[in-house]
Amino acid sequence: AAMGAKLLCLFLTSVLVAYYIYTPMPEDCEDPWKTMLMMATFRIVGHLGTIAEQLGLMHYMDVQMLITSADYVDPMSDENVTVTDTEVNNVPVRLFVPRKESDGLRRVVVFFHGGGWCLGNAGMKAYDHVTRWTSNRLNAVVISVNYRLAPKYHFPAQFEDVYSVTKFFLQSKVLSQYGADPNRVCVAGDSAGGNLAAAVAQQLLEDPEVETKLKAQALLYPALQTLDLNSPSYQENVNDPILSKSLMVRFWSEYFTPDVSLREAMASNRHVPLESSHLFQFANWSSLLPEEMKKGHVYSSPTYGSPELARRYPGFLDTRAAPLLATDAQLLRLPATYILTCQHDVLRDDGVMYARRLQAVGVPLTHHHAEDAFHGAMLFTSSPVALAVGQRLLKGYIQWLDENL
Repeated sequence: AAMGAKLLCLFLTSVLVAYYIYTPMPEDCEDPWKTMLMMATFRIVGHLGTIAEQLGLMHYMDVQMLITSADYVDPMSDENVTVTDTEVNNVPVRLFVPRKESDGLRRVVVFFHGGGWCLGNAGMKAYDHVTRWTSNRLNAVVISVNYRLAPKYHFPAQFEDVYSVTKFFLQSKVLSQYGADPNRVCVAGDSAGGNLAAAVAQQLLEDPEVETKLKAQALLYPALQTLDLNSPSYQENVNDPILSKSLMVRFWSEYFTPDVSLREAMASNRHVPLESSHLFQFANWSSLLPEEMKKGHVYSSPTYGSPELARRYPGFLDTRAAPLLATDAQLLRLPATYILTCQHDVLRDDGVMYARRLQAVGVPLTHHHAEDAFHGAMLFTSSPVALAVGQRLLKGYIQWLDENL
């Protein structure tokens, strides 16, 4: 009987492990097992976070933050790049300065990491790898910003941090200190960092104190709008192990407030008040998505929420938090833009709609849509988690920067 019990235990454990690890993969996935194991890790940490929070042990984001901490690397210079952690206007940054002589003035990339405004760090191995590679490949000065994070800090703290660092580096005296070219500065970021990059690029156009214009912006699977959290990509990737709809809703709501009522309203897509109905034209997927992304989905008019939430947390209707809500007149002055979207990503439609709107007003645009990629794929480029798809996306991004910056 003891043997039987052990076998049953082993069987149940195997089923549980298989349940965690098995994730249906797109047919064209190049590293199915590696990808599956990685997804399983995210799923486990997500479940642990939920359990710890329900038991009152830890905030959900503190559990998620363990991944960030476990992945941290110190600033290490190498034969190509000098790497230092320093501060700009009281905001910590990781700075990459190429060592090799430059023929002319250097290019500059100001980079904002992702993590839903709650997680992430410029010193995570994955980000250190991406920014170091950028500096090395482009012989560019790269500034990777450690902005303040929710749940401790809320909008607009994150935006203000990245904005003040960008503005600092756009000063001609600072650029000349680094032998940098004022005509070749770019902002870039992934996910929540892509959101911040888009917001910074828009706000710089409105700022009379800034003389240097950005040459380019690169938005990697960015989050761009808070109005409709039920677009086709949210519906199709609702249970995605890396970024589920509920996790994205959690990120968005934590960006503005710990108040659970905003999260609940966002989860049921009833958070936008009637008086903001004019904004829906800027994020209406039925008019802004190509046919193949709309298939099988029917656009339903918004269900309006109480004006109370928008009064208490006006941030979710602010273009600094939701850059897709900018008017065409604001968009048409933007610099050359690279947008990466991934098919298997709740944020896919945000990037596609922004691409469509920028194109319509004549902004020079490269929109790379990766059919076989998932949210966050570009981070899986440093060993041991390097995936073919991540390497390919990173190469595409660097190549675009090389040709357009």
